[in-house]
Amino acid sequence: MQIGRYKLKNNLIVAPMAGVTDRPFRMLCKRMGAGMAVSEMVASNSLLYGSEKTRRRANHEGEVDPISVQIVGADPKMLAQAARHNVEHGAQIIDINMGCPAKKICNVMAGSALLQNEKLVGELLQAVVGAVDVPVTLKIRTGWDKQNRNAVNIARIAEDSGIQALAIHGRTRACAYTGEAEYDTIRAVKSSVSIPVIANGDITTPEKARDVLQHTGADAVMIGRAAQGRPWLFREIAHFLATGEHLPAPAVEDVRTVLVQHLHDLYAFYGEQTGLRVARKHISWYTKGLPGSAVFRHRMNQLESVEEQLSAANAFFDELQSGNLQLQYV
Repeated sequence: MQIGRYKLKNNLIVAPMAGVTDRPFRMLCKRMGAGMAVSEMVASNSLLYGSEKTRRRANHEGEVDPISVQIVGADPKMLAQAARHNVEHGAQIIDINMGCPAKKICNVMAGSALLQNEKLVGELLQAVVGAVDVPVTLKIRTGWDKQNRNAVNIARIAEDSGIQALAIHGRTRACAYTGEAEYDTIRAVKSSVSIPVIANGDITTPEKARDVLQHTGADAVMIGRAAQGRPWLFREIAHFLATGEHLPAPAVEDVRTVLVQHLHDLYAFYGEQTGLRVARKHISWYTKGLPGSAVFRHRMNQLESVEEQLSAANAFFDELQSGNLQLQYV
């Protein structure tokens, strides 16, 4: 998988997810086998550049190349300015968000709302591509709603504008995250353009990754929610695609090791108080579906210090180990 001058180690990419794909999560997924991870979106509004949240989102210290930063906005000049700003601060690939279905993004005609205005899409893409000397990629959905699936048109505009890879979530904006992703539109896009196409949506198992790649002809798959609490999914998929065989499920102690290291990384990145709060959702994802996890998560969410949080997590995994359980992730 090649994006501009960057050759990825494989064709497995971490999807940008607001509030999730921070630096600790991106670095973890790369260690676990992902070929690239795209940052959570950064608003193009220059007034936000000085905020603590934006500085954290633009923090790529120690991250493995290539560093891909996603920007979102609806004004060509501001989006170009945001691209330049992020390149100056270490971005090696700029990704443009035209896939977010959130109302607060679509209400300002950004994210997937832009799919309704193909002329503006072209203007935005040309402005960003012309503003930076790094590869520019694009993330879209199949269209605004099921009656207006225009991903093929958008893909052609993207290719003509100099976009160097295109990721497509197999749902419309109206679908949000409900229902099942469809891949026929992604296949149609792949047959219509020559740039790399990345399939996204409902890729939860090694078999699903294989099937989506075969059905769509896509060059890569992008995985989001399925990797929450299960970052080893990337190495499982990579192994399956290479050998046709499954890796064994991680042992309880392996999951504990990954989780505890992740927690320490979050505390170091955010500071203890914010890190404590951010860690809660990750702990919930790591333990979801495991015996006794509902009671544990409820109690864990009441804890107010990192020491208590770490102690509770270790105690939970001690109990799992004492039961000699074989973990199963569905």
